[in-house]
Amino acid sequence: MMHKGKFSILFVCHGNICRSPMAEFVMKHLVEEAGRSDEFAIASAATSTEEIGNPVYPPARRKLAEHGIGCEGKTARQMTRADYDRFDLLVGMDEANIRNMRRISGGDPEGKIHQLLAFTDRPGEVADPWYTGNFDATWRDVLEGCQCLLNKITS
Repeated sequence: MMHKGKFSILFVCHGNICRSPMAEFVMKHLVEEAGRSDEFAIASAATSTEEIGNPVYPPARRKLAEHGIGCEGKTARQMTRADYDRFDLLVGMDEANIRNMRRISGGDPEGKIHQLLAFTDRPGEVADPWYTGNFDATWRDVLEGCQCLLNKITS
């Protein structure tokens, strides 16, 4: 799955203030730990316009910080159709995200759109901590999803 140049991944959730930025910065952290930062371009975006321009939600930011991961300067942006062409892989957090990502990109002709937990042994949805308030569960899902995804890409 490796490409010439950088392998690019866009993580996507509804608002781009909880799950997808957590995935973006966890993945950046994992590739840095693996000494492979220069091989990847990693970003995140929203399917909705609700949070555009807003920073990462404070409890999500705190959860990352607990694990020594920063997310300074990240503000929410909406996924565009151009992102579909620009990224090698577009990774959504739940079924609703996947539907909206397909709508934004006009389908998925190249098979680039996947759910994060589909890369793990327990496919399913990453629960939205905006509603659940459970940032620990989201952290575990995101970390496992990113670890499994990185293994898949680099093996």
